[in-house]
Amino acid sequence: MRGTQLTKRTLGRTDLQVTPIGLGVMQFSGSAGFFRFMFDDIEQSQMDEIVRAALEGGINWFDTAEAYGGGRSERGLSRALQHAGAADQDVRVATKWMPVLRTASSIPRTIGKRLENLSPYTIDLYYVHQPWGFSPPESEMDAMADLVQAGKVRTVGVSNFNAEQMRRAAVALEKRGLKLAANQMQYSLVHRHIETNGVLEAARDLGVTIVAWGPLASGLLTGKFHRDPEALKNTPFVRRRRLRSRLQASLPLIEALERIGKRYDASPAQVALNWLIHFQGDVVVAIPGASKAQHAREAAGAMKFKLTQDELADLDHISGQLGG
Repeated sequence: MRGTQLTKRTLGRTDLQVTPIGLGVMQFSGSAGFFRFMFDDIEQSQMDEIVRAALEGGINWFDTAEAYGGGRSERGLSRALQHAGAADQDVRVATKWMPVLRTASSIPRTIGKRLENLSPYTIDLYYVHQPWGFSPPESEMDAMADLVQAGKVRTVGVSNFNAEQMRRAAVALEKRGLKLAANQMQYSLVHRHIETNGVLEAARDLGVTIVAWGPLASGLLTGKFHRDPEALKNTPFVRRRRLRSRLQASLPLIEALERIGKRYDASPAQVALNWLIHFQGDVVVAIPGASKAQHAREAAGAMKFKLTQDELADLDHISGQLGG
């Protein structure tokens, strides 16, 4: 690969510095909790290997959530970071409060469990996971601001908020003297709705970073399933059904990723991630997941080169024809 591109970025208008690629650890929840039908169980030793590979590749931040196995992912991440000898000041950890069937009063009541699960690591970024709570964004942001002022979390983000909800959250935090750090949204070469539904525009206006979840579209953009459709049999049902329906339509994009990747000795996944963290300037960072250490190494490698403007535009054009 050419050169190195490990320069950290600032999340929103906060003081939080992260690498353009982080690591999402939803897979650490295994078959427990809210997403139990999406992933197979994973042993702690495997979590350790994944986190160590990410750290060795230069990744400095990790994304988890209360909903990922009811805290199982948080605990697995904390243990893995400790086993890797990672100091609190050298890593950044994000987690999320799940608002389903709750009000904002749940935020202060449940933060103790988040802190316990992730101890001894600081919660650098605390998100409202979905805009589905019984309280409005203003009340949720007030509760989050209380946590910041109490020193329990460093910064505040939202996840899956539309443009209006994000603007309301940002205004509410401003009244408390805080900045909204990030909005975590689905974004990839095959899922580009934030470019047209106002979310990306609002993020630019507000100075909020977009944290792209699903940046490889559940593995579709690795090209693995195009090369070997039989591999779909080894994926959980929910992911398998989604992937199978998109294989044929996405083939021209995979071929372009492979063609460009040869110029950098990079995989299709690395090219797809590189496009994501550069096409919109520095507004977007990404949190690919990993179920194996090699996946984490590959994700980290996506930061070690930079696509040209022509290559970015080429992928933009091909992706745009898919209608994602």
